[in-house]
Amino acid sequence: MKKLIAVMLAGAMTAAMVTGCGGGSADTPADAPAETEAPAADAAGADDAQADAGEGAAAEETTGESDLAYVKEKGTLVVGITDFEPMDYKSEDGSWIGFDADMANAFAESLGVTAEFVEIDWDNKIMELDGKTIDCVWNGMTLTDEVKSSMECSNAYCNNAQIVIVPADKKDQYQDVESLSGLNFAVEAGSAGEKEVGALGLEFTPVKAQSDALMEVAAGTSDAAVIDSLMAAAMVGEGTGYADLTYTVGLNSEEYGVGFRKGSDLAAALNDFFVTSYQDGSMLEAAETYGVQAAVIEQK
Repeated sequence: MKKLIAVMLAGAMTAAMVTGCGGGSADTPADAPAETEAPAADAAGADDAQADAGEGAAAEETTGESDLAYVKEKGTLVVGITDFEPMDYKSEDGSWIGFDADMANAFAESLGVTAEFVEIDWDNKIMELDGKTIDCVWNGMTLTDEVKSSMECSNAYCNNAQIVIVPADKKDQYQDVESLSGLNFAVEAGSAGEKEVGALGLEFTPVKAQSDALMEVAAGTSDAAVIDSLMAAAMVGEGTGYADLTYTVGLNSEEYGVGFRKGSDLAAALNDFFVTSYQDGSMLEAAETYGVQAAVIEQK
């Protein structure tokens, strides 16, 4: 199964690195109160006050609020995730492991802080980020237009695709998009899979996580699911917990990135870390641990 999905990824996607959202400036200060006419005797003082205020505003606009400084000060990088093998999932001792989890731990260590993993409702990821309950979304996140307009994104680091999962004994019935009509799909709410199914006008039921979508198909409460190909490689088919399920149709090709608050300087710091870890081999070593090395995008 893993070999087949790796071949599919190689055929469907290029390994060219693309940039994410790019670096934005921090928000400018709020508008000043409306001016009122000052008495002539106070004009000089008012001018001095306005000059000082102007200098302060200019300094604030230039400096902005640094997410990097904020994270270093509190000593933790809070990472928003879902249970998504092989990117983020729990080991037998209850700690978070996976390609994304290992890279997040290494990035946090490079900043001199500790990574803290928090499970989130994927549909609320942008709200969680903006509310500062998390510092980044690092969970096999597809760089969609919505994500790139709402977050400060890292460069892409992995190729992926959305693929259809069905019971193995029904695979032959569903070999193209046209054959999917009439099926009820389980998809993660707010995910790229939900977007693809919706665009095709197919019937679907939103669930909390991609792992829940697999459970729905295995239980027979949904006819099919759409999940990430990297997850399918780890969790579906012979030798996995879902040996009776298989994948059929690939619906798209896409890339993963990490999302930070809009304007965050952590995105640039992570891009630098990606380049360093790719060049020193540690990124590919981590990827090989979880069998996703074929999907890693060169960082330069």
